[in-house]
Amino acid sequence: MNKQKRITFLLKSLEGGGIERVVLNLLNHLSQRDDICLDLVVASLTGEYLNQFPPQVRVIDLQIRIENRSKSYLKLIPAIAKYLQKEKPDYLFSHLPIANVITVMSKVIARVPVSIFLVEHTLLFNSLLQREKRSLNDRPKRLDILPILLPMIMQWFYPQANGIIAVSKGLARELEMSLKLKPNSVQVIYNPVIDDNLLFKSRLPIEHPWFQPNQPPVLLAIGRLTAQKDYQSLLYAFARFREQFPAKLLILGEGELRSELEALVSKLSLENDVFLPGFVSNPYAYMSQATALVLSSVWEALPTVLIEAMACGCQVISTDCPYGPDEILEQGKYGWLVPVQDVTALATAMHQALNSPINPDKLKLRSQSFTVEQAVSNYLTIIDLKKA
Repeated sequence: MNKQKRITFLLKSLEGGGIERVVLNLLNHLSQRDDICLDLVVASLTGEYLNQFPPQVRVIDLQIRIENRSKSYLKLIPAIAKYLQKEKPDYLFSHLPIANVITVMSKVIARVPVSIFLVEHTLLFNSLLQREKRSLNDRPKRLDILPILLPMIMQWFYPQANGIIAVSKGLARELEMSLKLKPNSVQVIYNPVIDDNLLFKSRLPIEHPWFQPNQPPVLLAIGRLTAQKDYQSLLYAFARFREQFPAKLLILGEGELRSELEALVSKLSLENDVFLPGFVSNPYAYMSQATALVLSSVWEALPTVLIEAMACGCQVISTDCPYGPDEILEQGKYGWLVPVQDVTALATAMHQALNSPINPDKLKLRSQSFTVEQAVSNYLTIIDLKKA
């Protein structure tokens, strides 16, 4: 019998975000194979997904709390190197936003023959900060040298990885251009999103009174309460839409901007029509009953909430931000694309989604391009393991 291959996935934490959900989807399906051993290595074993990984997966907590500061990331290098020396996995997929380069550095120090694949879910750090500053100009600037040094460090270390994976075509091309990599050297694997479990959860009931019979339409937004999601523009657009049509807005997620957003809800006199319940474990049930999901982000890489909503038959409105929405919606064929931070266009799209919805079956069919099975097959192909 062939020896089991040990595959390691590296994450910052188990917070309730899209990247963490992607890795958990991969682990759930890979754990069903008997020719693979799985490790999940996390910098800090914290977050809403703490108890959702499969029991077959061994979890290693490095006990290092990560913040967006250089020293915080550098602490990971000796910890990852020690893990590599001790466990000697065959393959390691690093899903460390902004700091995948740390994984390559760790391998150099460990001097072990592990095959490393860097999975990029976000823009380069300097591009990311520029976009966030444009969306919230009054937020304090981060006095850190990391945005300046990281792209140069990435240019040196990334070619030493066994492979680089981007979750959308747009992100792949930006990485190649910005890091001066060979054309088409970054492989594209769409995130594993749709499976039977998601569809099952989408059919479960919701106790929230807004989803009872004879209630106004409910618009839905899902994601962390951060500058990236630009919920300020969403609230202004909803306020404008709400002046003409009775409706509700539900924002699922938690984050550092909660107090600011709650203050804006009060300023716009939307207390009775906007609710921020925080993180919920089953957003799919909300998607299946909401009138439309709205993504107001200033940047993404491949926003899985759009795909999930389509799988639930929910109408989709999104900013045409880099990257992913135009690929998912095929330039507006499967939903409404509006310019970033365009409040008027966003409010207009809400009206159109309510009055001229796209056939839900058409949306569900499109979502099948993003199944977990397809993504797992692509990951296995990269490491030359056949599909079970």
